Amino acid sequence: MGVATHRFPVDRGLTARMGFTMFLIGLLYAVFLGVLIGIGIDAGLIVAIAVAFGLCQYFFADKIALFAMHGREVSREEAPTLHGVVDRLCALANMKKPRVAIADTDIPNAFATGRNQRVAVVCATTGLLRRLDEPELEAVLAHELSHVAHRDVAVMTLAGFLGMAAGLLTRSFMYAGFFGGFGDDNNDGGAIGFLVILGVSVVVYVLSFILTRALSRYRELSADRSGAILIGRPSVLASALVKVSGEMGRIPTRDLRSAQAFNAFFFAPALTNGASLATLFSTHPSLERRLEQLARLENELGRAR
Repeated sequence: MGVATHRFPVDRGLTARMGFTMFLIGLLYAVFLGVLIGIGIDAGLIVAIAVAFGLCQYFFADKIALFAMHGREVSREEAPTLHGVVDRLCALANMKKPRVAIADTDIPNAFATGRNQRVAVVCATTGLLRRLDEPELEAVLAHELSHVAHRDVAVMTLAGFLGMAAGLLTRSFMYAGFFGGFGDDNNDGGAIGFLVILGVSVVVYVLSFILTRALSRYRELSADRSGAILIGRPSVLASALVKVSGEMGRIPTRDLRSAQAFNAFFFAPALTNGASLATLFSTHPSLERRLEQLARLENELGRAR
């Protein structure tokens, strides 16, 4: 694909972080595979399965996400307001219009997915459509379209796959260890090999998880900024963010937990664990930090007018 021509503000910090995150995660996996080869483990089949799973996720992530969230593509006749908002934003941003979908859930949220603009889909939940007015909906969707324009959705999909691959390898080796897969004439040597593999697998998984979460938090701030600049009204995005976060508390915890796996792709996290060490593993920056950035941006744009 050629150079992007969209009108969302270029975020070189996001681009650099995406490249650096993928490099570090790739390096982690190169070291991991080196360890496996070094101690004589044939991990070819497991790696092949993991790669096949990753390719499936990469090419069908949009369909998987819609299926999991009970979403479906909607026509202009079915959702004229939603299509109208997306049309205006795409014209304003000079970008190809993604497919438009609605997820039938009372959780007020939105997400975008797809490996590039050609196959992207932007989805709003029925809960979001009921609770936001049209300017607020426009602000939320501008945030989501920024993810598509900057291609960080695809990078998060790949980075997330690598973390899942480490988890798959870890579970596979644990299964093999429990059922004699590492057994040989030297039981002590087999046990040591198993512990080494398990330990390295866990370390790689944890580091991949932390790197992915750090990128996720930055990309949310980037999308807030880019979406707010595109519509020229950061205060409206702040209003939508406060409303969505507040309304999330009215949703049954059971429903929020069922959607928690998609937090990294949501406009706002479905369920959070509060402050403390959990912040290191959160998919989004705190509400306070997002609102502070939008308030500064409102002041900057106000002075520029």
